Amino acid sequence: MEKIYVAKLGKSVGLKGQMRVYIDSDFPEQFKKGVSFTTNKNKTLTIETINQAYDTVKFVGIDTIEDTKIFINSLLFASPETTLQNCKLKDKQYFWFDIEGCSIVENGIALGIVTEVSRFPTDDYMYIDTDAELLKKDVKTAKNFLLPYNDNYVLSVDISKKIIEVKNGLEILAAS
Repeated sequence: MEKIYVAKLGKSVGLKGQMRVYIDSDFPEQFKKGVSFTTNKNKTLTIETINQAYDTVKFVGIDTIEDTKIFINSLLFASPETTLQNCKLKDKQYFWFDIEGCSIVENGIALGIVTEVSRFPTDDYMYIDTDAELLKKDVKTAKNFLLPYNDNYVLSVDISKKIIEVKNGLEILAAS
């Protein structure tokens, strides 16, 4: 099962099992009472209370400082299903896990497949494995390249067909 990293747990805060939480998600609203996350140690934790003003969380069954110790510095992950349920997207927004695996197409030419999306200071970038047909045509073509995910390059996204129509992608591939 694919997991999506959403937060890291810090030290315990107070005496009753609260912990510092460092949310690393564009959707802090998914952190609410009753929502469960999996740790990098394969433990499931369910939120009992959360105080986003103080960045603290208390999980069901974690009631003392001693209980928190095994979870300090743990990473929290959500499933794609939970993410879809608890996070609401705006128009023209997509989850990275929906973008990954999409074909990048420019003027009917398949440029490649998105293997990963990463955040850089100015934009999100798609890592693209270049299409095998383009590699056959020119041995100098880069095996992969980065394409910014913004309106200067992305024309349309069809998640159901797993196709992203782009412009100026061939120029970036040629310069890679």
